[in-house]
Amino acid sequence: MSRLYISAAHKSSGKTTVSIGLCAAWREAGKTVQAFKKGPDYIDPHWLGRASGRACYNLDFYTMQRNEILRCLTQHSRGAGLTLIEGNKGLYDGLDLDGSNSNAALASLTATPVILVLDARGMTRGIAPLILGYQAFDRNIHIAGVILNQLGGSRHEAKLRSVIEHYTDVKVVGAIHRNPDFGIDERHLGLVPSHEDPYADRKIAMLADSVRQQVNLQQLFDLGKQADALHDDPIPPDISSPPEADVRVGIVKCGAFGFYYPDDLQAFRQQGAQLIDIDVTTETALPELDALFIGGGFPETHLPLLQANTAMRHAIKQVIDAGMPVYAECGGLMYLARSITWQQQHGEMVGAIDADIIMEPRPQGRGYVRLQSSDCHPWLPAGVDISAHEFHYSRFRQTPENADFAFRVERGTGIDGAHDGYRYKNLLACYAHQRHTDANPWVKHFVQFIRQHKQT
Repeated sequence: MSRLYISAAHKSSGKTTVSIGLCAAWREAGKTVQAFKKGPDYIDPHWLGRASGRACYNLDFYTMQRNEILRCLTQHSRGAGLTLIEGNKGLYDGLDLDGSNSNAALASLTATPVILVLDARGMTRGIAPLILGYQAFDRNIHIAGVILNQLGGSRHEAKLRSVIEHYTDVKVVGAIHRNPDFGIDERHLGLVPSHEDPYADRKIAMLADSVRQQVNLQQLFDLGKQADALHDDPIPPDISSPPEADVRVGIVKCGAFGFYYPDDLQAFRQQGAQLIDIDVTTETALPELDALFIGGGFPETHLPLLQANTAMRHAIKQVIDAGMPVYAECGGLMYLARSITWQQQHGEMVGAIDADIIMEPRPQGRGYVRLQSSDCHPWLPAGVDISAHEFHYSRFRQTPENADFAFRVERGTGIDGAHDGYRYKNLLACYAHQRHTDANPWVKHFVQFIRQHKQT
């Protein structure tokens, strides 16, 4: 099996579009590709999963233990001829001074050869010390090759190839010329998600075609064979044989909401929950449910559709008032508030949260968070530490007086800088995004809570 780590010298070098193109090109060539993304992210994995035809999984030092990362990588790579891990930011970027959670640390942990995608605009001879510095900074990292990106033309490519071949021993495995079509539209939270883009498949095909013409896919695949073999660890007993489903959980999936980790959804099924997809932009009534999960997304870009669906907004408000267990994250929290205001638009929402949401031009909360459960948490005892992440441009116009909060914020922003997890009856709504992991099996606790509520 071949395994590659696609990284860069800095963010916005084009590694995501290159990774998408690689996944699609190899898939079209008949290879089974399994993609992974470092860190907390929903949007890039959507594109990588769509390009590869297999769900993309996240590998994250902050929320996962090292043996858990290796287990995830091993289990989901089964049956794949090629595994591609896309990094975030630059190769040596990370939270800690020692680089223990950097891309380089993940490449080292997984013993995966690194391919650097280098934005070569304006560069000639200076690219050699850049590469040499990245090699010398950590001798344990195997930089197997580089893909030059944003080249000015054939003459620019020839100069760079000559410089790299003369001064370094790194192979140039690709040279992608500047093309305004070689990219994906962006907005305030990053790339536009693939499920919102009507031309997603066309763009993926275009990226695959560009990569196929300008990257030596066979040479790249062969470099990936230098990766050490992964140990085929046994599946933990708690996920080996899922029980028969005895609770029905609605999951809101549509253009406005789509931020869900695939392993979280698998955890619901492993815990005995049947997932029922719901589109709150088109459907006017809820099916028979025991609980509801509304993940993150972009409700602000769908305000007219969400506001116009009065019947669905009222139906959700009704089940929340009646005590149905409901969990919402970020965009889901916004949808459950009274209203959302964004730019010149204002939309009435569900109204289960006694607050109005304002979208600001700059992030209001961004990065990793540390939460501690309070005695208001519906599923957990007080004092449980949770590692999660947040990325939101919205805020409460005014925090409700006497509101109950399920979390105290130890690191991050949450709802008001000190609290997160708005609690109303059996509704829990957070700005934080949780991940079902060994240290935080939140899905297990939520399903147990659903089951107890159903029985009583």
